[in-house]
Amino acid sequence: MRRVNLLKSTPFRLAIIVAALFISSFLVAGFVTYQLLKSELAARLDATIQDTYSVLADAYGDHDVTDLVEAVASHANSTSGYDAVYLLRSREGQRLSGNIAQADVPSGWATVDGTVLGLAPGMDYRVYSSAVDEQPLVVGRSFEESREYQEIVRSSFGWATIAVLALAVAGGALLAYRVQRRLESIATTMRDIGSGKLEARIPLVGNGDDVDVVSAQVNDALGRLAALVEGMRQVSSDIAHDLKTPLHRLSLTIDQAIDKTASGGDGNAELVQAKEESNQINATFDALLRIAQIEAGARRARFRPLDLQHCVETIAEIYSEVAADNGQELALRGKSHQPVLVDGDEELLVQLLANTVENAIRHCPRGTAIEIGVGQTGSGVKVEIADNGPGIPESERERVFQRLYRLDKSRTTPGTGLGLSLVKAIADLHHARIELLDNRPGLRIAIQFPLLTSVTDPALQSARSAIDPKGFQS
Repeated sequence: MRRVNLLKSTPFRLAIIVAALFISSFLVAGFVTYQLLKSELAARLDATIQDTYSVLADAYGDHDVTDLVEAVASHANSTSGYDAVYLLRSREGQRLSGNIAQADVPSGWATVDGTVLGLAPGMDYRVYSSAVDEQPLVVGRSFEESREYQEIVRSSFGWATIAVLALAVAGGALLAYRVQRRLESIATTMRDIGSGKLEARIPLVGNGDDVDVVSAQVNDALGRLAALVEGMRQVSSDIAHDLKTPLHRLSLTIDQAIDKTASGGDGNAELVQAKEESNQINATFDALLRIAQIEAGARRARFRPLDLQHCVETIAEIYSEVAADNGQELALRGKSHQPVLVDGDEELLVQLLANTVENAIRHCPRGTAIEIGVGQTGSGVKVEIADNGPGIPESERERVFQRLYRLDKSRTTPGTGLGLSLVKAIADLHHARIELLDNRPGLRIAIQFPLLTSVTDPALQSARSAIDPKGFQS
C-alpha cells in the first residue's frame, strides 16, 4: 500500500473543516458566555455597593450623625487597601468620615478613575453617591476583583480553546487516517482488478458501517464481474471446442457437394445436410446473443405483474401432446384457482418454462412421467419441473448451466447445450433461485421467485392475457 498523504486526503480536509467549524462554534459560545459573565459581575458589583449604602444609611435611622460617622469609619477600616472607598461629608462639604479625601462625582451611579477620588491613577471604580439627610455619602468599589475573575475566565477559556483545538485536529487526523487507509485498500483492490487479478476483494472491517456496506456491494459487483469474465473465457473455449467439429463437418460436406457436382453427380443431398449444419450453428450463435442480452438486463424495462399459474398451465397444455408423441406423460400438478403473481417479462418466463420442459422431454426415455407445478411458499413463488428419468449426477448439476456444456450421454441428442444456460440467465434476471435436486429417481428443478405482494386489477387483467408460445429458443 502506498504512503497515505494526509494533506491531500479528502477525509483529512473534511476533518479539518469540521474541526474549524467546531472551534468557531466554541469561540462564539465562549464569547457569549464571557459577555454574560461580565454583565453578571457588573450587576453583582452594583448590588453589593447598593446594599452597603443601604446599611450605612440605616445607621442614621435615629438621626444620630455619630452613628453614621462610626458606621462609615468601621467599613473604611475593614477595607484592605482601597478595594472599597467611602466618604461622608457634612452639609457644608466638610469630610466627616471615610478612607478618601475627595469624590468629585455626580449624584447617582458613576464609573470613575482613581484620580477623581484622590487615589493613584490606573484603577477604575464603580461608585454610588447620594445624600443622607442632606449629608453626601459616597460608596464605591474597585473593578479589581471583577477583573481578576474575568482574567481567570479568559485564561481558562484560552487554555480550553487550545486543548479543544488540539484534540479536534488530532482526532480528525486519526479518523481521517483510518478512513484514508480504508479508501487506499479500495484503491489497491481496484488497481489489482485493473491489472487482471479478478480474485482481489476489498477487505471488510466487519463493523457494519457505511464504508463496509459499500465495500461489500463493490465485492459483490466484483464477484459478478469475475463470473462474467470467466463466463466469457469459458464461452470462447467452448465455442472453439464445440463449434470446431460442426464447422469442420460443414466444410467437408460442402467439399463433397463440390466434388460430386464437378464429376457430374448430384450434390443436393450434401447441400441439404450443409444447410442443416449451418442452421444449427446459427441457432447456437443466436442463443448465445440472447443469453448475453438477458444477462445485460436490457429486458427489465418489460417487467410487469403477471400470473405465473397461467404461464404454467399454458406450457403444460402445449407440451402435453409433445410428450405424448414421445411416449411420455406430462401432467400439471397442484392446479390453483387463484393467480400466482410475480413481477417479470412474460415472454422470458414462458421461455424458461418451455426450456426446462423440453429438456426433460428430450433427455428422458419413453415411459417417463413429467410433472410441472407452481405454488406460493412462505418466501415467494416456487415452480417445480420433476421427472423420473435418468437425472443428472450431483457433480454435474452446476456445470450444466455453463454455456455449450453437455453431458456425455446427451451428446447424441439434438441441441446446442444452451437450453439450461438460458434458463439460468432468465432466472437471474428475475432474481430467482434455481436448484437441481434429486427426485429419487430422476431430476427435480426448483425455481424460487420473489413474491409480488400487491397489484392493481388492471395489472392482473394484463397478467391473464393470452401467451404466444411461438419463438421459443432452446
